[in-house]
Amino acid sequence: MQSIDLIRENLARSEAIVLSRIEEMRECCLVSPTPQGGCHTLWVLGHLAFIEAMVIQGIMRCRPNPLVEWEAMFDGAEISGDAKRFPPFDQVLDTCRRMRASTIARLDASVESDLDVPAANLPEGAANLFGTRRQCFQYAADHWYMHRGQLAEARRAAGLRRMWF
Repeated sequence: MQSIDLIRENLARSEAIVLSRIEEMRECCLVSPTPQGGCHTLWVLGHLAFIEAMVIQGIMRCRPNPLVEWEAMFDGAEISGDAKRFPPFDQVLDTCRRMRASTIARLDASVESDLDVPAANLPEGAANLFGTRRQCFQYAADHWYMHRGQLAEARRAAGLRRMWF
């Protein structure tokens, strides 16, 4: 198996596992994971879309982030629990799916040797995360798993069953 196939599998698996759990939180997507607040499900969903667009479009390809207007909502220091400050859940979910589909389409248009091309807009000090296209694609898959703990705690706070996979 080539690494491009493994990355494709990781992107598909992270999408299937994480979005299925997020969709179960539709009716309680603003429940805070802790009594002190934190990253609720709607925030995590928007954050996944925003960061994926930033990494694949901005860092890897040096293109404008198509979700730049989401930065304050989904990557800023403050996480609001006010539904009026966010797009509707289904809009954020659809956008997240579109960003992942765009990532997979970009990967599908690549061959193994393309993955060794350096990222076009590498942030200073981030070569270990985003130095090559391979690393950018793999980060996109890994990032979704990084936020599963927050989702698990939001589910617990909402009274939903534990998530195993």
